[in-house]
Amino acid sequence: MPPLEAMACGTPVVCSSTSSLPEVAGDAALLVPSTDVRALREAMERVLVDEHLRAGLRAKGLEKAKQFTWDRTARQVLAVYEQVMQLRSDKWPLLPGWSRWKCRNVG
Repeated sequence: MPPLEAMACGTPVVCSSTSSLPEVAGDAALLVPSTDVRALREAMERVLVDEHLRAGLRAKGLEKAKQFTWDRTARQVLAVYEQVMQLRSDKWPLLPGWSRWKCRNVG
């Protein structure tokens, strides 16, 4: 996630308005269509010329980056695994040699 890494370093971000980037960057970046070279140039120029915009993007980016931590990511992934294991144990028998305790305490 280069835009998120840039935000965490206090760098103003200009990125594509496609894919998951708008969801990640939100209003902490200038978003431009990925195929619009002129819009990209204009957004980069705005960030270079406008000190107020640059400072605002820098501050918003630092705050946005705080929402994405490894601890939070690990907790969310663990929650998904726990949901999958619960669904699996409700519908299918366990593999030979595995107990419900083992499934809940792996890792």
